[in-house]
Amino acid sequence: MFVKSIVSALALILGMAGVATAQQAAPTRIQQFQAWGAYSYKSGASTVCYVLSVPTAKQPASVDHGDNFFIVSQRPGQNISYEPQAMMGYTVKENSKINVVIDNKTFVMFTKDKAGWVENAAQEPALVAAMKTGHSMTVNAVSRKGTGTSYSYSLSGISAALKQIESCK
Repeated sequence: MFVKSIVSALALILGMAGVATAQQAAPTRIQQFQAWGAYSYKSGASTVCYVLSVPTAKQPASVDHGDNFFIVSQRPGQNISYEPQAMMGYTVKENSKINVVIDNKTFVMFTKDKAGWVENAAQEPALVAAMKTGHSMTVNAVSRKGTGTSYSYSLSGISAALKQIESCK
C-alpha cells in the first residue's frame, strides 16, 4: 500500500511541476527517514527535492479518501525553499480551506482542485519549524461533496528528511 501511494504521489508531483515530461527524469528516492521519504528529480536543468509522507489515520473511515500526501519541496531553480503542500485524493470544496494543526497551532491553506498551500507564504517557515518540533500533525479538509475529512501524520523522521534535501541543487 505504501509503495502504491508513493508511486501515485510521484506521478502527481511530476504533473504539478508543469514541465514537459521529456525534460523530467523519474523521481529517485534518496532515503527513507521513518515516516518521511526524501526524493529528487530533474526538471529541465534544475533539480527538485522534496520530502513526503502518507497519513497514519484517515477519518471518516466510511469514505474513499483516495491517496493523500503531505509534501515539503525545495526548488532552487525557482527560488522555492521548503514549500509545504497538502495533496488530497479528491477534489476539495471550492473556496474552502485546509487546516494543518500541529500541537494545537493551526496553519491555514488555500485550495485549488486537489491541493492546498499555505495561505500566508510568510507562515511557511513557521509551519516547517512546527513540523520539526511537533508531536502530532492533523490535516483537515472538506471534499467537493461536503464531507469533512481528517488525516493524522507522523512527524517521526521529518527533521532528518528535511536535512537530507537541505543542499538540493
